[in-house]
Amino acid sequence: MHNQPQLFHPQAEAALADKELRANFRGAMDYLRDKRKTAFDDAAEENAIRDRSEAIRQRCLSKLPELLEQLEANCIANGIRVHWAENAEQANAIFTDIIQSHGGTLAVKGKSMVSEEIELNAAMAKEGISCLESDMGEYIVQLGQETPSHIIMPAIHKNKRQVADLFAEHVPGFEHTLDVDTLIQTGRRVLREKYRTADVGVSGVNFAVAETGTLCLVENEGNGRMCTTVPEVHIAITGIEKVVEFLADVPPLFSALTRSATGQMITTYFNMISGPRKDDELDGPKEVHLVLLDNGRSQAFADEELRKTLQCIRCGACMNHCPVYTRIGGHAYGTVYPGPIGKIISPHLMGLDATQDLPTASSLCGACGEVCPVRIPIPELLQRLRHEAKQEPNPGALPLRGQKAAASNTEAFVWRSFALATRQPALYRAITWCATRLRRLIPSKLGPWTRCRTAPRPAARTLRELMAERNK
Repeated sequence: MHNQPQLFHPQAEAALADKELRANFRGAMDYLRDKRKTAFDDAAEENAIRDRSEAIRQRCLSKLPELLEQLEANCIANGIRVHWAENAEQANAIFTDIIQSHGGTLAVKGKSMVSEEIELNAAMAKEGISCLESDMGEYIVQLGQETPSHIIMPAIHKNKRQVADLFAEHVPGFEHTLDVDTLIQTGRRVLREKYRTADVGVSGVNFAVAETGTLCLVENEGNGRMCTTVPEVHIAITGIEKVVEFLADVPPLFSALTRSATGQMITTYFNMISGPRKDDELDGPKEVHLVLLDNGRSQAFADEELRKTLQCIRCGACMNHCPVYTRIGGHAYGTVYPGPIGKIISPHLMGLDATQDLPTASSLCGACGEVCPVRIPIPELLQRLRHEAKQEPNPGALPLRGQKAAASNTEAFVWRSFALATRQPALYRAITWCATRLRRLIPSKLGPWTRCRTAPRPAARTLRELMAERNK
């Protein structure tokens, strides 16, 4: 099931009408917000962590081109083969070449939103390569032929009955049960055998350290470690913005990520991968590849304000606190990255012509900005993108694909007329005089809204006249 951002409004209406979906999200969001609140029970500590994390991300992004070159050099020195992909097509071609060069037909994947971004599973299926998701949430949505509805918890939109129904349909020998432990063990039993037979392991990257050429992977289930250790070949893929300058930059970001995402002080597993298996080592892959994906990120980087979008560490806290996301879920957005962060990232990845409705799907309450662990000013960026969707790019700015896609001649005429009226005191007074006397002609369905409202009284004198009089 693949929704489309162009159909956001009907998809949102369908989600709002789904009572079971809304109940699933209500319980999950309340739980995650409580967990985060407990993890950040000291306001001073929270502010210190957020300040430091923001400073690290901004420093690293300011040096992004240099750090990427340093990362590449150190990865190569460690034995990691580095590949650059400008877009999804190039990234999928790189995966195809690597896997086919080893005669591979099965890849097991750890959790990776960037692989979702390039639609890796579908692309590999066309080449006769099967990609099996090993993250439990990803495995569940893969069985249901769905996409993740949350960047941290892909199957958060499903309850245990729905998961049990999926297993009963797709897992041979499964006896229907609502016992959560049994459901988890069923998934693990299926996946464990696949690790041993897979030709390739695929993973994402949470932090790529330029100083040491190290790939850091954060997880809770151990599947990421299995994917990157058991198969003979490991392919990691990440967006170019995930690079950090020093190994010392990782602990503060790690702390901010885990507390904000799942309310944990630390996750169960933290993997640091610095190269393939050495001659004297007993486990690990014989080859490690790193795919660095651009896919619109350079466009965001080129603009000093929009560059703040790339500070994101993919914790999902903004989604958990967003009054829109918590009611409609992730699928309604029709994008890989839903919720507030998706509204500001997706226009760079997909263009404003496809995503023009997303920046307006916000109350601008500011909750997303208040909980962001790296202090991305999401409300301000949403307003900027609303402007970009309707206006020509600023002189010298790198335009977004689909710039001015939401422009409306009618809206432009209305605002020009309003601007004209507010600049002409006599015209403004005439309009407000008419509005107070002709409001009875307003359609009856608007009556309750207008009954206790009147147009402002026309000013006796303009501000300019008052200032002139004051300065005499």
